[in-house]
This record gives sequence, structure tokens and C-alpha cells, in this order.
Amino acid sequence: MQPALLTGSNIFTLILFLVKNKEMKIKEITSFLETIAPPSLQEDYDNAGLIIGDKEMECSGALVCLDVTEEVLQEAIDKRCNLIIAHHPAIFRGLKKINGKNYTERIIISAIKNDIALYAIHTNLDNVLAGVNGRIAEKMGLIKTTILKQKESQLKKLITFAPPSMAKKVQDAVFAAGGGNIGKYSECSFISEGDSTFKPGEGADPTIGKIGVREESKELKMEFIFQSHLEEKIITAMKNAHEYEEVAYDVIPLGNYLSDTGSGIIGELPSALTEKEFLSNIYKIFNLSVIKHSPFTGKMIQKVAVCGGAGSFLSGDAKAAGAEVYVSSDMKYHEFFDGDGQILLADIGHYESEQFTIDLLYDLLKDKFLNFALLKTAVNTNPVHCFVPGKN
Repeated sequence: MQPALLTGSNIFTLILFLVKNKEMKIKEITSFLETIAPPSLQEDYDNAGLIIGDKEMECSGALVCLDVTEEVLQEAIDKRCNLIIAHHPAIFRGLKKINGKNYTERIIISAIKNDIALYAIHTNLDNVLAGVNGRIAEKMGLIKTTILKQKESQLKKLITFAPPSMAKKVQDAVFAAGGGNIGKYSECSFISEGDSTFKPGEGADPTIGKIGVREESKELKMEFIFQSHLEEKIITAMKNAHEYEEVAYDVIPLGNYLSDTGSGIIGELPSALTEKEFLSNIYKIFNLSVIKHSPFTGKMIQKVAVCGGAGSFLSGDAKAAGAEVYVSSDMKYHEFFDGDGQILLADIGHYESEQFTIDLLYDLLKDKFLNFALLKTAVNTNPVHCFVPGKN
């Protein structure tokens, strides 16, 4: 009897069998991604997160892509991947009916029929320094990168109280939960001493004092800054570490900015280039067919602002930050006038600007989950095509 031939599909099944050393649930993968780009950072109009599927389902393999199309979904089916991780949400606007009349509805029906989970990590990944725009800046060779427009209302302050004997335990618990991080500094807090009073009522089980008797004691007031999305985790850790039956605490929203959170990135080239040299470079880096740009300003290019996807809303911020060029996509006709001779505006295309997001997600997951079937899509999902006579 001759051995069965190994087809492409059989080889892939064998690889899955050999690579997959342990069962992994979808929530393990998505929870990790949400430590990189918390869902709370997505914009109000967005729909990031687990869109279709059960987070408790075991994951046979994950396929990373920019867009979920019918072709990508079929690719996941063929390659035995029951999780698709996309940058753009498969469902972006509200749906009243799902009967297969358009590609979105057909994707939903097929995903459910084939038990494939769809997860999107969209503007939340745009809004972190090491996210979509960070990878673009890296590809362009930018240094000294910072967020172009920092996101507001992402910080809160926890104020709580404890006797000196209990303070360190509470402090350590808050730090371990992610509190007290300010920029490049960690374990930051402020502690002051004061007098407290309390009277335990009937049914209470006080750590200090007696029922019906007002107690006076020395306490420490402890203050910690934390990122908003960590609130539940930090409050839980603080209460678990505290020995008081009723813990007094305040959570106060702050107007402070979070330095590594927000839209776009600005950085510098190691050495200045002419405008044509700069555009020639990004033409090669992004493998472009065309670059639409505003009139040349005559300036040398060294300070560069970038934003993957539809980023015309940041043109003014790029100009105000002193950038000589702003690279993004989906700019409208009249928006090119906003360069106003002060900044070069370059539209390189939506898909083209975000194409490296696939590699970013793949690298993050590959480094975290070593023995796991993880694939990058082989499908180019760019819906925009350029016709060049003589080349098409």
C-alpha cells in the first residue's frame, strides 16, 4: 500500500497538530491583546472587541488580517482557524436584518455557521504609542517619537485611608494592580497623615474599636494615579488588601493627559530630506502605486507626523506641532488646501497606511504564545485599485 500524499491542506493540519501543545481559549488571546490596547481607548463611534463568538471557546488557530472579507473567512475555514483577528470591525454600523443581502451579512452568517469568532482591535490600537502608528513610524525610521494628539480623560486618582500598620499592604496591592504609574515612573503615590473618627453600628465587625463607641485614630491618606480602564481591578485589589470591613475611598477623574495614549505620532528623521526624496522613500517603503499630496512648500523634511487610516482630522495638530510633512490617508479635495504652504500633506491610501498592522499583531501574539497556530492572511483586502495605462 502506498502512503497517502501530503497535500497542502493535510500538511497544514499536521502542523496544527504538532504545534498545538495545549488547548487555549479565545479569551486568553483577546485578554492579552486588551492589555496592549484596552477597549476603553476606542473612539465612541467604533465597534472593537469580540464581535462574534464565545470567549470560552477553545481556539484551534488564529488568522490575522486587516479586514474580514468573504475570502478571508474562507481562508480561515480552509486553514482550520476558528478565530479571526482583524483591525477593522466586521460589523461597524447597526444591522436590522441579517439575510445575506450584502457582504457584511454574508460574513456574519458564514462565521456563525462555521463557528468562527471575529475579533476587532481598531481605534484602541490606533490610540497607543506602540500600536498602528508606532509601527508606521518604525518603518519610516522615525526617532524621538511621541503621540501627536494626546487623548483626554484617561487618568483617575484613587484616594483611600488606612492605619499605618496596614498602609504598605494596601499600597503594594494597588501597585501590583497597575496603579501609581506616571509616564516612565512606577509605584508613585502620595501619603499624608491625619486623624480619623468612626463609630461602629449594630451588626458591624470592626477591626478597631467597639460597637456604639466613637473611635479616634491616626490614619494615612494614600493617593494613586491610574489609567481609567484599570479601575475595577485596582479597587478590588485595594479592598482585598484592606482589613477594614468598610473601606473609605474616592475615585476622581483627572484632566491630565496620558503621554503614550492618543491619535497619531510625530517624530524625526535621522537626517533631513527634500520633499521629493521623502516622498520617494515612502513610495518604496509602503509599496505604493500613487501618492496624493498638497503643493510642495520648499522646506526640508525632518519632523514628520503620521496617522494610519483616515487621519485628516489631525492635519491642524501636525501643523501646530511644527511637522514639515503629515502622512495619512482619506483626505478630501478641500483638505489639501489646509497645507497652506506651511506643511506638506501626503495621502498614501487607507490600506497602504495600515498594512503593517498585520505584522504588528502577528509579532505581538507570536512572542506571547509560542506554541500556537497563528497565521497572517494571504489575502490582499484592499478594495481600492489604481489603473495605470500600460501596466494593468
